[in-house]
Amino acid sequence: MHPIIKESINGSISYRDYRELVKQLADEHSNTGIEKTEALANYTKLNDRRMRRWDKTIKISKETQQKISEFNQKMTLLIITESWCGDAAHVIPALNKMAELNPNIDVKLVLRDENLELMDMFLTKGGRAIPKVIMIDDETGAVLSTYGPRPSEASSYVNRFVAKNGSLTPEFKEDLQHWYNGDKGQNIINDVIEILSQLEPICQ
Repeated sequence: MHPIIKESINGSISYRDYRELVKQLADEHSNTGIEKTEALANYTKLNDRRMRRWDKTIKISKETQQKISEFNQKMTLLIITESWCGDAAHVIPALNKMAELNPNIDVKLVLRDENLELMDMFLTKGGRAIPKVIMIDDETGAVLSTYGPRPSEASSYVNRFVAKNGSLTPEFKEDLQHWYNGDKGQNIINDVIEILSQLEPICQ
């Protein structure tokens, strides 16, 4: 295992602890990360509500539950995030729901600004985009795959808009949140099932 990854895992927290951290920050009107602003604190409060809702409402079909439960490889999902990240508030609860179905899959979280060496190993188009999920083989320490910062359909939606307009507008970001609300985590779940099926054919 790469020493930076090992160090990050050693300093990581569980999903439950992360949820408690975000809730505490929301109550204190604060946020994770180096930069503390009114806007980031507001996003943190909003994300606490989003994650609380997804923890209660994300559904996984019986067929997909079976596929997840049959994955036999011991794996850690090391997730780089921050409390203010809107995409993370939708993606991480779905990943946790999947991991709850299989004891072989462990979710660990680290904060980006406290783990920049790790972040810089897993850039997206040269940027420190989050959430970033690093899938690690627990036995060998090898990086099996990565995922994020957005599910495949949302990424295509964003890329088309940027190609046409140059950058994301506040209106588009609001539309993207509506997309997440309508999708209900299903694109994330399907994306990860596809990755698992590539790692282990039993999931097909």
